[in-house]
Amino acid sequence: MASIDLRSLSMDELTEQLVARGFPAFRAKQIRQWLDRGVTDFEQMTNIPKDLRAQLSEVYTVPTVRILRKLVSEIDGTVKYLFGLDDGETVESVLMQYKHGWSQCLSTQVGCRMGCTFCATGMGGLVRNLSAAEMMAQIEAAQQDTGVRVSSIVLMGMGEPLDNYEQVVRFLRMLGEEGGVHIGMRHISLSTCGLVPGIYRLMEEQIPLTLSISLHAPNDEIRSRSMPVNKRWPIEELLSACRDYIKATGRRISFEYAMIDGLNDSDACAEELASRLRGMLCHVNLIPVNAVEGKQQQRSSRERIRSFVAVLEKRGINVTVRRTLGADINASCGQLRRQKSK
Repeated sequence: MASIDLRSLSMDELTEQLVARGFPAFRAKQIRQWLDRGVTDFEQMTNIPKDLRAQLSEVYTVPTVRILRKLVSEIDGTVKYLFGLDDGETVESVLMQYKHGWSQCLSTQVGCRMGCTFCATGMGGLVRNLSAAEMMAQIEAAQQDTGVRVSSIVLMGMGEPLDNYEQVVRFLRMLGEEGGVHIGMRHISLSTCGLVPGIYRLMEEQIPLTLSISLHAPNDEIRSRSMPVNKRWPIEELLSACRDYIKATGRRISFEYAMIDGLNDSDACAEELASRLRGMLCHVNLIPVNAVEGKQQQRSSRERIRSFVAVLEKRGINVTVRRTLGADINASCGQLRRQKSK
């Protein structure tokens, strides 16, 4: 039975495998062109010889996603997808419009093992990793459905990207290859909850993306209550890795901070956060937390968020409040999948 994921192969890998089977190298480019057009049926690849098409069908698979559910915000046009995978599992993705173009938030895993208390995705645990092909297919499906060109990517959907390190890096490398969606690395953001070894591995890759850290607290006491990963890699160890990353790459880090009423949104928390980040090449992105069924956390009030911002700005910290998109369709990831599972 076919077992090799064709869509996750780089051009060099595909070329090498075809040449080893006795076919000319240029066939790899032809096959990739069909895949980039969304053609996954080998019989439709009409400029490929029949004997090669037969071998492709025997040896390779092409993972796909299909749209199971689609919600479109009446407020701002944000599109939220529930995608079905070939094995029956589901993931979510969100397409958002900004002044600079369309940005898509992608999932990297089915579920998540990190267990953050404010997140819907992790409530069912980790099911499996996504392949590079399944990440790419989310972009291709959204583009084909809407007719827009996705110009930037955020790896901040379902799953922890650095917990699926090999396939995520493979996906990032594929994005830079000629043809296909072809999105430059400076238009990619990767968000991690703080897997320190993964940050150091990514640092060595020298990929010029934007690294986002889901920090969400100014100290270990608060962070460990909402993010179990902090018990393994406490804040100071995480921030030390961030400083090393900045030094090695010259890239600014973005710290994501979910504003949760009564937990991490006091002026004292803002003062402590500013002290920890002092002198670092960074940016703080405050996120009014979304309500999640089965979770008790509520978002901070506008007044509390404004006060938090004022403290950070006074201490010289670059800060913004994330614009809320798709508020009428629950655009944060994990909730559509939970509804389908129920």
